[in-house]
Amino acid sequence: MKIIIINGPNLNLLGKREKNIYGDLSFEEFFRILEEKYPKVELSHFQSNIEGELIDKIQEVGFTYDGIILNAAAYTHTSVGIGDAVKAITTPTIEVHISNTFGREEFRHHSYISAAAKGVILGFGLQSYELALQSFL
Repeated sequence: MKIIIINGPNLNLLGKREKNIYGDLSFEEFFRILEEKYPKVELSHFQSNIEGELIDKIQEVGFTYDGIILNAAAYTHTSVGIGDAVKAITTPTIEVHISNTFGREEFRHHSYISAAAKGVILGFGLQSYELALQSFL
């Protein structure tokens, strides 16, 4: 099984930014834990702060991978393009958020991705990624 985690803007700062919301573990550290825990899954990850690069990656893997775990971060609430990219592909996509976006600012309550996603997992910290991964297994 081939699964990719695609992370959007500022998620490269996990472990450094807003630790009260995002925790103190870097994504790289968390990803190594996932790899060790799920050795039979071919896991990869990609992060960009640039909307077009996220769309390019979704299109690149969206017809050949078994699953995409997508945390588009702030672009979730602003990017029609990312939502359209998820609609255009055949690979199932799980939308993930570390925080409970409904417990935050009003603008974070809307997603351009949710309607096209297989499912949405939010509010479980970094474990949201693992829950998404388990949904594919």
